[in-house]
Amino acid sequence: MELDLTWILIGLPLAFALGWIASRLDLRQLRIANRQAPRAYFKGLNYLLNEQQDQAIDAFIEAVQNDPDTSELHFALGNLFRRRGEYDRAVRVHEHLLARADLSSADRQRAQHGLALDFLKAGLLDRAEDALRKLEGSPYEGQARLARLAIYERSREWPQAAQVAELLERSGEANFSVRQAHYRCEQAREAFSQGDLERALTLLQDTVRDIPQAPRARILLGQLLLTRQQASDCLQTLRPLFEQSDPTAPLAAATLAKAAQACGQEAAARQLLQDFYQQQASLDVLEAMVTLGGQTTAETRQPFLQHLQKHASLLAASRWLAAAPAQEAVPAAVQKALDTAARPLARYRCAACGFEAKEHFWHCPGCQAWDSYPPRRVEEL
Repeated sequence: MELDLTWILIGLPLAFALGWIASRLDLRQLRIANRQAPRAYFKGLNYLLNEQQDQAIDAFIEAVQNDPDTSELHFALGNLFRRRGEYDRAVRVHEHLLARADLSSADRQRAQHGLALDFLKAGLLDRAEDALRKLEGSPYEGQARLARLAIYERSREWPQAAQVAELLERSGEANFSVRQAHYRCEQAREAFSQGDLERALTLLQDTVRDIPQAPRARILLGQLLLTRQQASDCLQTLRPLFEQSDPTAPLAAATLAKAAQACGQEAAARQLLQDFYQQQASLDVLEAMVTLGGQTTAETRQPFLQHLQKHASLLAASRWLAAAPAQEAVPAAVQKALDTAARPLARYRCAACGFEAKEHFWHCPGCQAWDSYPPRRVEEL
């Protein structure tokens, strides 16, 4: 009994001492590990703040190697790769995250969103679309739908764009009615180019009826009706633009003048244009009025001179000189020089990116923005 008690008295202090030593060793190792991981993380963060992306990537890779289960470091690394244009490496990082079974639902959705952005930036639109579809029902749903909308617009898939726009409008993202009108107009243009005039006519008529606040459909419908020799219908279609002083009406002035001449309603159309011009002076409207005037040469020049008295315009000056009678005609070299100087002013300019073009665009070919082109030429802005 004495022997057993002795061993107990010896063993208890010994066990306590061994346990204390083991705990100190574990604590020391934990402190070393914790010290190493944050050091690499903060080193990467410091490089990132100083815009040293190469060094930041190396630091984050080191941190990931020390603690491969840290998802936040993977997200930071994936974002850095994407910002540097190393899309294949960004894709691998996000795919590695998605392959982990222990990833939370929120982090899985975040990784899926990151993967979709990688594909978008890389220009892999098909793979981006598939990745974005998987975000339906997630907190990234709205962003994913907007990204899909941009993909469909870029690839000119108008029916799919219309479907996504409808989903966005239902979810309260924004009002897409005017955008929907543009999609229908684009489909009508494609149908017209393929010779399917009836489908183009139906699309435009339905759009004018359903979305009357979208002027593009009315302008295109007027042009189509004039092509089909329905001048009177064309005139009635375009009339509301001028009666309501729509800012886009000058884009339809030439079509209105042609339709009025074709159906013998020059006087009524000229009065309509004149009323609009009094409120919004426009060179396009002025030229349409001159076309309908039936004046002598001297009378034809007078409106341009009156316009010049109120608005300094090289374009109007060029038109005034070009209409001069033979005995007053300016030398051809002078006319050519003026036309050359005025040519850049006759362009349309995108208000979003500054892209200039000879014709008016509803969808900017430069920045892909809708309705970014003012309906007036550069000189009139």
